[in-house]
Formats: sequence, C-alpha cells, structure tokens
Amino acid sequence: MTEPLEHNQPPEQGEQAGRVPGTQGTGPGTGGSPTLSRLAERLEASTLSEAARELIRDALDSAGTGADSAVGPHPDHRVFLESISISGFRGIGRKARLPLGAKPGVTLVVGRNGSGKSSFAEGVETAFTGRTARLDKQRGEVWRRHWRNLHDGADPKVEVRLAIAGDPRLSTLTCTWQGDDVTAPDVEFRRPGHGRRPFEDAGWQGALNDHRPFLSYSDLDKVISGKPSELYDSVASILGLGELTAADARLQAEEKALNSAVKTAETELPALVEALSALDDDRARRALAAVDRTGAPDFDALDALVSGLPDTDDDRLRELRATVELAGPDLGAVGAAVDRLREAVAVLDDVRASGAEDAHQRAELLAQALEHSRRHADEGTCPVCGSDRPLDDAWAERAAEQVAVLRREAATAQQARSELRDAVDAVRYLVRRAPAWLPAPLVDPWEEWAACRAIDDAERLAARAETAALVLADACAVLREEAARELAKLDEEWRRCVTRLAAWLDRARTAHAGKPRLRQVRAARKWLKEAGAELRAERLRPFEDHSQRIWEELRQQSSVDLRSVRLTGSEKAAVRKLAMDVSVDGTEAAALGVMSQGELHSLALSLFLPRAAAPDSPFGFVVIDDPVQSMDPAKVHGLAKVLHDLGETRQVVVFTHDTRLQRAFTHQEFPVTVLEVEREARSAVTVQRVTDPIGQALADARALARTPDLPPAVMTHVLPSLCRTVLERAFSEAAWLRLHRAGLTEPEAEKTVAAAVTLLDIAALGLFGDASKGAADIYGELRRRCGSEAVGLVRQCQEGAHPSGTTMPDPLRFVRDVEAVAQTVRKPEETTQ
Repeated sequence: MTEPLEHNQPPEQGEQAGRVPGTQGTGPGTGGSPTLSRLAERLEASTLSEAARELIRDALDSAGTGADSAVGPHPDHRVFLESISISGFRGIGRKARLPLGAKPGVTLVVGRNGSGKSSFAEGVETAFTGRTARLDKQRGEVWRRHWRNLHDGADPKVEVRLAIAGDPRLSTLTCTWQGDDVTAPDVEFRRPGHGRRPFEDAGWQGALNDHRPFLSYSDLDKVISGKPSELYDSVASILGLGELTAADARLQAEEKALNSAVKTAETELPALVEALSALDDDRARRALAAVDRTGAPDFDALDALVSGLPDTDDDRLRELRATVELAGPDLGAVGAAVDRLREAVAVLDDVRASGAEDAHQRAELLAQALEHSRRHADEGTCPVCGSDRPLDDAWAERAAEQVAVLRREAATAQQARSELRDAVDAVRYLVRRAPAWLPAPLVDPWEEWAACRAIDDAERLAARAETAALVLADACAVLREEAARELAKLDEEWRRCVTRLAAWLDRARTAHAGKPRLRQVRAARKWLKEAGAELRAERLRPFEDHSQRIWEELRQQSSVDLRSVRLTGSEKAAVRKLAMDVSVDGTEAAALGVMSQGELHSLALSLFLPRAAAPDSPFGFVVIDDPVQSMDPAKVHGLAKVLHDLGETRQVVVFTHDTRLQRAFTHQEFPVTVLEVEREARSAVTVQRVTDPIGQALADARALARTPDLPPAVMTHVLPSLCRTVLERAFSEAAWLRLHRAGLTEPEAEKTVAAAVTLLDIAALGLFGDASKGAADIYGELRRRCGSEAVGLVRQCQEGAHPSGTTMPDPLRFVRDVEAVAQTVRKPEETTQ
C-alpha cells in the first residue's frame, strides 16, 4: 500500500537553472547590472544635453551602489525544500515529517479535509513569512489565539530543512512561539558554515516580497480582488527595474528642492510688491521696477538699493530701537510695596510701645533662670542678686506660668518683625539693576534707583525708593517718546521694507541660479521615465507570454482570450494597476466582469506562476495549497499540464483533497510523487508515499492473501472482489488515456467512463475505447495481449461477487497473475495510424 520514503539529495545547479523563455538574469551573479548597461547604451545615443546626461549617470551610479547589501538567497544558488517537520501547530500534535525531496518535480500532498495536510502548508509559509494567507483573510481573534494543537500544543514548532544549490549540507529554518500570538514567532536560520541568526537578519525579506513562493486558495482570490496597486507592485518588483526607480527618486528629490526654491521666491513676491507699492518713496519705486518685471529681477539694482543706506545710521538706529524698548520701574508695583513697608514699620513701632518687645526679653530671662534652677537644685542663694531666697519649686512653678504669659505677649512682636523683613525684601526685589546699555540721561536716575537695594533702614528705604522710581520712570517715558519720534524721522518704514527686500533677494538669486539645472533635471527625469517604460515593456513581455501560455493550458474550452498584461502608471504613482485585456469570442471585455470563479482562479494562477518562476527568483520551490476548487474537470486537466511544465525546473508542492488532480497527472502520464497525509486519534498525523490506486489495491490483496487462518469466505469472495477492483482501475486508467488520445474533452471522457458500470463494460472502454464491444471481442483481445489465462482470471474476479464465490487454491499466485494483467492493460497500445 505504501513505499518507503526516500531521502533525496539537493539538486545540482544545472537542475534548477530554468528560465522563463526570452529573459535573462539580472542578479549580481550575471556579471553586472544589465539594467544599467542597457540604459548607458541608450543614454549615449540620446539627444539629451551633456549636463542632463551627467545628472542621469550620477543618479544611476548612486542607485547601483546603494543596493541592499544584506546576504540573502541568490538566484544562482536556489533554495529547495528537503522536508517540513511540525509539532503542536494547527491540526498536527506530536511531531510529523513531510519529506519532499529537494529537487525539481511535482509532489501532490493528498488527504481528506481535516487530515492535517494544510497545517504543513501553513507551517512552512509561517516559518518563511511570519504569517499565512489564512491569517490575512481570517483576522479574528479566535484563529489568532487558538492556533495551537489541542492535544500537543504546549511547545509548537515548525522546522524546515532546506537544500541550497551548491551547498552539500542542509540548512534549517526553525520557527517557535513564546506567546499565544501566531503572528509573533521566533524564527532562527542555521546554515552550516554561517552560524545561526534570526531569520529577519538573513536578508531574505526582499526576495520573499518579490518572488513569494506560496499560493493558497485565499491568495487566488487576493490576486484578483486585491488592490490594483498591490498587484502592480507584485509584478513590477520582479522586472529588475529597482535601479531606475532609485535613480528617479534621487532626481525627484533634487527637482523638489530646486522647485521649492523657485516656488518660495514666487510666493513671497506678491506681498513684497504690495509693501513697496504702499510707500511714497522714490527708492521704493525703483525697487518695484527692479523686482516686478518680465524675466529675471534686476539683481544689480536691488543690490544697490539694499546696500545704499548710510553705514553711520546703523549704530544710531540700534540705540533708538533699544531706547524705545526700555522699561523703567513699575510705579504701581513700587507704590504698593512702599505702602506695605511703611505699614510694617508702623506696626512694629506700636508693638514696641506696648511692651510686647520687652515681654520677649523678660520671658527669655526667666526661662534661663528656670533652666539654671533645674541644673543646680541644691543652690541656696539667687545666682543673680545673691539674696538668701532660694529658687525653690514654688518659685519655679510661678516663673513657668509667667514665662508662658510673656511669650504670648512676645509673639505679636515677633510677627511684626517678620512682616517688616518681608516688606523690605519686596521693595528690594522690584529694584532692577541697570541694563548693559543706557542712554546718558538715564545713567544717574538708574544708579539712584539701583542704590536702593543697599539701604537697610526701612523708613529711609521707603522714602528713597518711592522718589527714585518716580524720577526714573518719568525719564524713561520722556526718552522713549523722543526716540520714537526720531525713528520716524529716520524712515523706519523704508528700512523695514529694505530688510524684507534683502531677505527675498537672497532667495530669489538662489532660485534664479537653479532654474537651468531644474530644466536639466526635468529633462533627465522625462528621458529616464520614457527609457524605463520601454525597458519595463521589454521585461514584461516574457512574463506576459508566460502568463498567456499558462492561460491557454488552463482555459480548456473557455471562450475568454487573454490578450495582454500591462502595467499602467509607475512605481510612485498614486494610481497604478496591472491591466489585463481579455476578449470573449473576439469582443473586448473586462476580465473581472465576464469570467467565472474558476476562470478567475485560472487567471490568478496565470499571473502567479510566472512570478514564482521568474529567473531572478532564488526559490527553487513553489507551494500551492488547494488550487483545484472552482475548476471544472477540463481546467484540472490543464492545471496538471501547467504544473508538470513548471516542475521541469521547479520543485512544485501542491496540497489538495481533490482526487481529480492526481487522476489528471495519471491520465496524461506525467510523473508525479504522491504523499498521503492521514490524521489519527489525538492529532497523530502520518505521511505515506502512495504508489498509485492500482498499487494500493494490489498491496491490500497481497496482505490479505498472506494472512493465515482466515475464514474460507474471505478467499472465495473478498479476495476476488479486491482483485476485481484492481482490474477495474487498470481498465479505467487505460480508458482515460485512450479517450484523451482520441481527442475527447475532459468532461466527455469523464462522462463516458462514468457510464461504464460492469467490469466488461470498463474493459471494453480500456481495450477498444468503445463500451459496446461484446464479451467475445474483449476475451479475444485479452488472450492476444495477456495470454489465455487472463480470461479465466477475469471470470474468477466476477464470480467472487456471486453467492457461490470462486475457488482459490493459490491466493498469492492469483494476485500475482491479476497484477500482471493489470500492468499490461492499464496503458493502451500505441497505434501506428
């Protein structure tokens, strides 16, 4: 039923050097950039000025040296998949391994829905890209948070073994998760001889964006229904014109800077003209004439006007402007502070007159006496007056009461002194030091005002500060008025206008000097755009041809012709798209409006596969998940042909539960490897290599024939029925091949085979392509091709379905004889006509 799984070696470089016809490699391994070489040839033959050519050369040089230097996969050393091992992820519990064989060819991974096959597809896509198409489509938290396997999801892991052409040892891509977010995996890349590193540091991102080798059913929808700009970008990225885009971006930046200088000068000009026009001054009129004229401004005349002011006026103007800005004391604040100071002085005088100040001193004296009496309790005389009255406890009690009373009286004095200090500080705070420069008339008044900071006596400070502030404030006011009048006399408005004119003059001169270069940059960009469009069309043509060839295989009776594939817009354009021109029975139409879902998916494959097979792609593999849905049998037949052709140079891995694709490979005699995925209890997933349906049935029959001690009915009824299945499948396979060679369409062939019910009907189709042939013709052909015993074998297989069954003296020999007949008849003989 199964065959042992092989461990394949990486392909040699020659096995994977497939190219889309008509294209050439553009990677570093081709000995330089063909893009730059082609442009250099065109540039030398162009009619551009030498200045514009030099601009393009510099921009292209910058683009060529600014390429991404990250070490990533190289087209000359393509990457193939050797195996995918998964545990704890999606439908796979304990570790399961999918062996793929790192070489070109087609591998079908089959299994029923829920078998775990798509978990392999999603696992390898996640390891390479960090996400899957299913995640992009189903963004709900349920899928994002519940992706671990229910039975063995504690330590999910995806391990992809990679064969890189030219490297005899396998590399490994390992994907693990620390948290529950499936979009946040830790991916490590290990390549023998290069060490380990995070995959994002390996330099593969650009190749994965440009040549994404994964396609799911969700992707098929997205290819067609995605944003037009995204589809444009996905195709434009593989054309190898990134250097043109980078060069144009550099020229665009310079154009923007030069154009911005011109626009700024032009934007400021109307306001400047308005300001000059408002002045009744001959200088303003001359400036207006020099500015507002056709062509360039008269820079010489403007320079003379700007520099024509007497130099001697500059210092005087600065002094006058400084005088106008002078601010003397704030009389309101000074008056309030002086009033507060005088009130504080009066309060303290009242306190002193009331004896509160004396109470403070008496309280302190008694407190000291009390402290002395506590330290010298045995002393018999007064330490102050020397009398015989001791400071006993009775005295101490009376003294303590007196101290408390005196201190309450002294608190008023303390508060008055504190308020006086605050009031003095408030006045001193308002006294500012003189600025660095002062007009001569203000020097003495300001010194008098500043001297107030050094006065300690409160009453004298109040009187002097009030007087000095009034004198200084009056002097400042007078000087400000005089300075303002003198500034008006010195034509301040004209000077302001000249200052504005001088600033504009510098910008205008820069803008005018840059105009010739701006014209050269625009000419260079125009040429580069036209040359890029021509190169893009040349590079797109093989892609378009490849898409049309694929479409021709997939369309299979469709009336829709794919006429052209075009890129409209540019990489930086807001509106850019991939345009697909189609026609229906010769009438032009929009693809999305006239195609069925199956046709749209076929069209999506026609766009995706050339991109994945682009010569610059470093990936030797393509992983396609569930491409058969929505396709009718004819398109499945064409899909097998397309995948077979792609498998000549690429490793094509297709996951499908649809048996039609496997059958399409078989009927067209295309080589294919089939791996069957099965899911058992507790998410235990196994992978087995399937030989073919006939081989599976024969393996089951042999296993049954070798089993001892079975009931007799097994040999007389069950075994013949299994062998009948072998013959039915062999005749059916021959029938498909014969009908296909006869030119029947896939639906017609499928209908014809399905109509054959009995073993002889199916045999007639397989031997003659005609189900109406009778038993005599069938048995005669069997004798001719397989020998006389073949007829008896067929009859025994038929008898197994009868109640009496058939005799089975040597079961193993019976199976071997049936196998020989099946292998002979499963392929129709070649006709000589």
